[in-house]
Amino acid sequence: MSKFHAIELAIQVATRQRDALAQKHAQAVRNLDFGKSQLSQLESYATDTDTRWSAGGGAVALSAELLRHHYSFMERLQGAVQMQTGVLTNLQAQVALAHKALLQAEYRLAGFGAVLDARKAMHANVQARREQRITDEFASLRHTQNGAQRRLGENV
Repeated sequence: MSKFHAIELAIQVATRQRDALAQKHAQAVRNLDFGKSQLSQLESYATDTDTRWSAGGGAVALSAELLRHHYSFMERLQGAVQMQTGVLTNLQAQVALAHKALLQAEYRLAGFGAVLDARKAMHANVQARREQRITDEFASLRHTQNGAQRRLGENV
């Protein structure tokens, strides 16, 4: 088992959570784009209908009933545009919330990564000091042995 197993496991979990939140964010953005498309279609339809009505109504005398029907239809169409505008406001809020949650997950994941890097660096420093201590002890022992051999050689 790795010395860093717990933090690596936390990183895996945080990565999965971040990925799930990224998918939710992407879906919220797609929903917003679709809502904008619907609003654009409604507005375009309203403009086209009004333009056709204005162009065709000048030459023909229109009955009061037909005018009332047209104005009623345009009123309902404008109501649909207003409703879709409200839907877009809600969708934009959902995108903002999803984005905020995604950023928090990114920060959390980055924090775990920083902790892992710090622990690995600390572990590497401990290992380096341990190896240096062993090297120093070996050099000291070697120096002592060489000194002892020289003294033995002088005594002979």
